[in-house]
Parts: sequence; structure tokens; C-alpha cells
Amino acid sequence: MVKYAILCEKASAAKNFAAALGGMQGNFEGNSYVIVAGSGHLLTLVEPEEMVDESMADKYSSWSPNEMPWDSSKLSWKKRPIVYKGMDGKKRSRATDLAKLKKNTMDAEIMVIATDVDPSGEGELLAWEIIDAINWKRPVYRMYFSDEAAPSIHKSFREMKDVSDKNKDGDYVKAEARNRFDYLSMQLTRLATTYARQTGYPIKSARQGRLKSVIVRHIFEQEDAIKNYKKTPFYEVKFKDEFGNMFARKVKDDEAEGIRFLSKTDGAADMQKFGPSGITDIKKTRKSSAPGALLELSGLASILATKGYPAKEVLATYQKMYEDQVVSYPRTEDKFISNEQFNEMSSKVNQIANLVGVDTSLLTHRTARKTHVKDGGAHGANRPGSVVPKSLAELSKYGKSAEIIYTTLAKNFLAMYGEDYIYDSISARLEKYPTFVTSFTVPVELNFKRIFDTSNETKVKDDEEVEAGTKGIGTMANPFLFEGANKKPTKPSMKWIMAYLSKYNVGTGATRTGTLAEISSGKNAMLSEKKGTLKLTETGAITAIMAEGTWISSVTITKQLFDAMNDVGEFKKPTQYIIDIADKIIAHDKQLMAKNSSKLVKVLGKPKAKDTFVEKPKTEGTVNGEVIKFNEVWGGHTFTEQEKKSLLAGEVIEIEYVTAKKKKARCKGSLQKQSYKGKEFWGFKPDFSK
Repeated sequence: MVKYAILCEKASAAKNFAAALGGMQGNFEGNSYVIVAGSGHLLTLVEPEEMVDESMADKYSSWSPNEMPWDSSKLSWKKRPIVYKGMDGKKRSRATDLAKLKKNTMDAEIMVIATDVDPSGEGELLAWEIIDAINWKRPVYRMYFSDEAAPSIHKSFREMKDVSDKNKDGDYVKAEARNRFDYLSMQLTRLATTYARQTGYPIKSARQGRLKSVIVRHIFEQEDAIKNYKKTPFYEVKFKDEFGNMFARKVKDDEAEGIRFLSKTDGAADMQKFGPSGITDIKKTRKSSAPGALLELSGLASILATKGYPAKEVLATYQKMYEDQVVSYPRTEDKFISNEQFNEMSSKVNQIANLVGVDTSLLTHRTARKTHVKDGGAHGANRPGSVVPKSLAELSKYGKSAEIIYTTLAKNFLAMYGEDYIYDSISARLEKYPTFVTSFTVPVELNFKRIFDTSNETKVKDDEEVEAGTKGIGTMANPFLFEGANKKPTKPSMKWIMAYLSKYNVGTGATRTGTLAEISSGKNAMLSEKKGTLKLTETGAITAIMAEGTWISSVTITKQLFDAMNDVGEFKKPTQYIIDIADKIIAHDKQLMAKNSSKLVKVLGKPKAKDTFVEKPKTEGTVNGEVIKFNEVWGGHTFTEQEKKSLLAGEVIEIEYVTAKKKKARCKGSLQKQSYKGKEFWGFKPDFSK
């Protein structure tokens, strides 16, 4: 009998596995097992200065632009147990958890990775970190499951695969490559922060990263477009029939010469060329459309944001609901559900409908739609889970947004059981002026739209949108002078930014939502979010300005980076390929950030005097064979080149400085190794006795 050690990602997952298999340890279908759990990541990469030879430690710990880019080939990629604060406020190390895991798996013959099957490979990464840390040398298998319900766990137990060589485990290789890219990109944060500080801005951290920089920069550009928007009226001849249908020439903004006029007088003169006209070429076509796609987590979050629920709240609440199998796996990148999942859920359709107030008589399309059901995914798209709550009220234990999360997700899912939306597409043109046309749709049968309309819920609506006519086409149309204006840029919102990222297929729905939650939370937030509307904080604006023109903020290059990471996971490219990309991005973006810092004052104005922070320039030299650095400024005095040489030679110099009371004074001093809060440094030390 083989004994398996089943490694879950955290205690809540271990609880579900125990419920499915019959306990934290025991026997399942003739195989012995014990279930153990981590607590998310137990290890982290050490600080840069700990990854290199001691002689290079100062260079890799420095935030000085002169010390970057790093030579990534010198990094050891060493990891250590995470140190964290417990509930009592005391610091603890995950080394204790690792020791416990090692002890509890000693008798097992095969380690089984049962962490989340995450599209980013994160579950694989944290599992292999643990396996390596406890020095496991025996076989390693992998369980692939769509959720933590018993049927899925049973199936994954029977079909587990041997992944004993981690370098052949694509999910791990992909995740480790991403992990190393993110680590190297901390240089961009250091560069942006340092350059901003040198300009006088007291920013704590101008965080840059492969998705956050894209988001912040795009929002900044939109805010800038709104700020600089100037309404420019134009005048154009249009026609209107007796039912209010508008007839106009199809024209693009850059091709409107001779049709649109900046002068009302010129527009009125153009209208003299036209008179009433009959309507012809009337066409009426009966059409249909299928229900919208199943929601990604980002789509769900953007809908809920307009109702006052921030991304952080939605993420946390959804995760708790998933752990109790009330909703499906959150971090999926699947857009479809499998035939097996469709069949499993079909028996619960009426129960779910009654719970969320959907009329079951609308749910007549009980066969699988090709637009929604397709095999090949890992978890299936976001949807209600296998456990249907007895009431919506009981969901409040998961969080404030739980009820609306479930209701929205359920209605979106139920819509695919509704019949297609039926409508008439109507078009016509003017008899005397055939370039003037109209077209609109008239609903015939709403069907699934009475349940949930995904496109309507997730669409970024234009402020100028108007409802089309529904009374049919008239018989005669008359000209009038239409007054329009150039379109005002849309306000940044959750829906707007999610639509942008989705358009370029950058990140999964969960990654987008997680990143928005991260950068809109905490004291160093780059965004504020209010009912789905996004606004940059000063920190966000500084970060965005520093990122202008950079590769890290380019949505195109970010898409290429995500694709390259997928290629690494499929062994089409080596991990070094991602590291090389990181090196190129940092070298390229450093030059731009240096230039961009000069734009801060122009765009944001001078920083407040009391908040001004200026990074002190440093001088490098040698003292007794040791390479050291020290501040070039002390007490308001900037050392001359001769004074620097004297200090490095160990000589005492005399300088004029400014006291705390803003008075000028003189003192003598020398270069000394000193200590501040337990950290040693070299600097000028005055000797006031002299």
C-alpha cells in the first residue's frame, strides 16, 4: 500500500480534502494518505544584497540609479522562510511551519501537490518551494482539480500525474520565471522613486510593475485628456422623420470636411441645399443573438464597483465563498464551462433560479450552447458552485458583497438557459439624398435579456448615447441643423480599465482585479475608487509620470511579456529568456525615468516645502582598502572636490554649516564609520570640541 502526503495550499483547502477523502489521514481506494497544508507562500526571495558576493552587497542594496541595472547573472535566487507578525504582534518565522511539514510527511512515499491549479502557476511555485525547503527526495505527483468538491477531488486522486522533475513541470517553470521577472522589476520602483525624490517629491514608493504600470499610466493619460478637453461645437445637416428617426451621412471625424462646419452660418448655408424627402429602401430583417459570455472575475468586480463594493472586498469575499464551494474557482482564465460541468449544474438550475428570483419559465434552453460550453479548460468559467445556499441571507457571513456576488454570478450563468434575444434590424435611406441613412433595432422577444444581459452590464456607456426609435420608419423626412461637439473623454472607471485590459488580453480576470485591489488600497495607494470611478492619488500621478514612454507601462509589450511567460511554461523558451527581457526593460526604462522626473514640477507643480525630500548625492572612494560611500552634503554644506579627497585621506577639515536654528557656524570634523538604528554607515562626523 502506497502512502501519499497530500500538500494543500492552506488549512481551508485541507479541510475540504479531508471532507472528500474521509479525514486528515486514512485510506482512499486502497491507498494510505495524510493531508498537510501550507499557508500560502512559506518562502520568499532574499534581499538583493543577500544574493550576491559580499563585495557587491552595497551595490545591490543601493537605490542609487548609478548602481542599476544589476547584473542579473550574479544573483543566486536564494530563498528564505517568510518572517511575519502573529495575531499577538510578535514576529514569527515560517521555518516552524516547514519543520512541522517535514515531520508530518516523513513516513510518506509520494508527495502530492494539491495546491490551487492556478493559470499563473502560483500554486505550483509555492508547493515546490516547500518541497525543496524540507529536502524531499522521493517522488512527487500532482492532483489537477476543477474545484474542491468531493467528486472533483476523487477524480484528481485517481488521475494524479508524476511531476518528480520540477524542471519539467511547466506550471512551476512558468511561475518561477514570472517570480524572477517581478523581483528584477523592483529596480524600476527604486529608479522611479529615487528620481522623484531627487526632484523634491517625498514619495514613499513609486511602484512599477508589469500590470500596475499599464493601469496607472492609462488612467493618467485619460485624466490628462479630460483636463485638456475643449468643447468644439460643429454644425451638420441631418434629417428626421415623423417618428423621430434620424437620417445622417456616415462620416468619420477626420473625413468630415464639407459635411460638418465649425460656423453655424456655414452650416445654415449648407442646409439651403436640402429640402424634404421621401424615404426608400426600407429593410426589415429578423435577427437573434445568444446570451453574453460568462463573467470573468474582473467583469464581476467592475459591475459590483458601481454599487459601492471595492475590488479588495469582492476578492476576499469571493475567496471565502469558494472555500465553501458556494461559487467556482476565482482565479480561472477559462471562458467556457465543460460538458461535464454543464451536466453537473443543470440539475441545480431551478434551485438557483428560485433562490435569486429568476422566473424558471424563462429557462427553456436546456441544451449546451457552443458559445458557453466547450471542453479543454481547467476550472471552467466563473459560476455558482456545487453548494446552493438555502437563502441569500445566509451568505452575509462571507462578507458585505456576498449576496450581490452570488446573485450577479447566478443570473449571468442562468442567462445561457434562456432563449436567444429576438429583434428586428431596420434600415432605410432618403429617396432624394441616398447618402442619408438610418438604422436601428426593435426588440421582439427579450428572452435571456429578462434574466441578465452581460453586454449591457459590462459595457462602458457613452454619455451621449440615446435610445433608438421603436415606432418603425416614417414616410417623409425634413432637414434640420444638428449641433454636435467633439466627444468628451470617458471618465476612468473599473469597467473602462477592465475593458481596456480585456481588449489587449493582458492578464486574467483575477490578475486584473487583484492588481486593482492592490494599488487602490493602503497608505501608499495609487488610486482611489468610489462606486467604480477611479482617480489617481498624488502617488499614482507621480508613478504615472515617471512611467511615460516606458516599456513596463506599454500594454503591447506587457502582452508580449505574458505570452513569453506562457511560452516558458510550454518549454518553447528558457527561463533565461524572461530574465533577458527584464534586463532590457530596466536598461531602457532607466533612461526615460531620468528624463521624466523633470516633468513632475511642470505637471504637478512644486512640492510643498515642508514635504520636500531630496535624495542626497553620494561620493564613492576608498578608505584603508575598503570601497565606501558618503553623503556629499552635511549641514547644508556641499563638500568641494578637495575636501572630499581630504576626507578620504583621513584628514580633519573645517567647514561652514547651518545650525538647527538656521544660523551659520563653523566646525571641524573627519570621515568616520558611524551607526544609526543598528545600521553602519560612513559620513562626516563633527568634533565640536575643536
